[in-house]
Amino acid sequence: MKILSGIQPSGQLHIGNYFGMMKSMISHMENSELYVFIVDLHAMTSVHDRERLSKGTLEAAADFLALGLDPEKCTFWVQSDVPEVCELSWVLSTLTPMGLLERCHSYKDKVAKGIASNHALFAYPVLMAADILLYQAEQVPVGRDQKQHLEVARDLAQKFNNEYGETFVIPEPAISQETAVVPGLDGQKMSKSYGNTIPIFLEGKPLKKRVMAIETDATPVEEPKDPEKCNLFNIFKLFATPERVREVHSLYVNGGAAYGYIKLELLDLLNDFFGQARQKKKEYMTDPQMLREILARGGVKAREKAAPTLDLVRDRVGLKY
Repeated sequence: MKILSGIQPSGQLHIGNYFGMMKSMISHMENSELYVFIVDLHAMTSVHDRERLSKGTLEAAADFLALGLDPEKCTFWVQSDVPEVCELSWVLSTLTPMGLLERCHSYKDKVAKGIASNHALFAYPVLMAADILLYQAEQVPVGRDQKQHLEVARDLAQKFNNEYGETFVIPEPAISQETAVVPGLDGQKMSKSYGNTIPIFLEGKPLKKRVMAIETDATPVEEPKDPEKCNLFNIFKLFATPERVREVHSLYVNGGAAYGYIKLELLDLLNDFFGQARQKKKEYMTDPQMLREILARGGVKAREKAAPTLDLVRDRVGLKY
C-alpha cells in the first residue's frame, strides 16, 4: 500500500497536525510504502517571508524526526526539491474546470478569515492533486477539512484517465473519525491560519498560557454540562487514559467538572506526552546541516519515484515527440 501525506512549514506544528496526520503517518512506516513531505510550495500561499519559510522547513523536518519518523523506512523530502510536481500541476490544470475550484470551501474559508486572495490559494487543490498523483498514492490520511481537496485529486485523475488512457491510481482518503477535526482554543478547527493552536513543542509558561486560554462556557462547576460540545473535553480525551476520560465525562454529565483543574491536568498530560520528542527536537536543531542532508537524500528518492509517472504523462499528452 502506497500512503502519502504532507504538512506545511507555515508555523509551529500543533496537536491538530499530530493527531490529524503525523501520528497516522509514522505508524505506517513498518507495513507500507510511505511518502512524507514538507509542502513548502503550498506554504507560499500565505508565507512571503524568506527566513520564516526556510527556518520553518527545517523545523518541520526536525519535528517529524523527533516524533519518530525514520527516513530510512520511508521517502521523506521537501516538495520544492521535486520540480516534476510543478509540471504535472500545470498539465492537470489544463483539465481542471473553474467550477470545481470555485466550489472548494477551504479557499472561501481562508479568504473569509482575512487571508489574502491569490491565484496560488485558489489553485491549491490542483497542486495538491499533483503531489498525490505523481507518486501513484493509493491512500492519503487527511483531516475532514481536506477531504474535499482529495476529491478534487480523484476527479482529476479520473478525468485524465478518461481523456488519455489509464495513467493514475485513484487515491482513497483515510480519515480517523475520532480525530478528523481537532478543536482549537476557540472550538473551531485547530489551524495555524486561525491562530488557535496548541503547538507540539511549546513549553513552560507559553504552553500554560495557551492551555488556560481554551474557551469554555460559564456553567457553574456543580451544574451538568455536555462534554461533546466542550472543546476542552474534546482535547483532553486525546491525551488521557480511557479510564480517566470516563471519569471526567461523568463529572461533566453529573456535575463537578471544574474547567480550571481539567486544564491543569491537560497541561501535565501534554508535557508527559511530548516531553521526549521536545528534547529530541532540540538535538536535531543543533545540526541543521544534518537535516538538510536527510532531506536532500529524500529528494533524490522522491524524484526517482516521480520520474516514471511524469514520463508516462508526457507521453500520453504529446509532450514527448
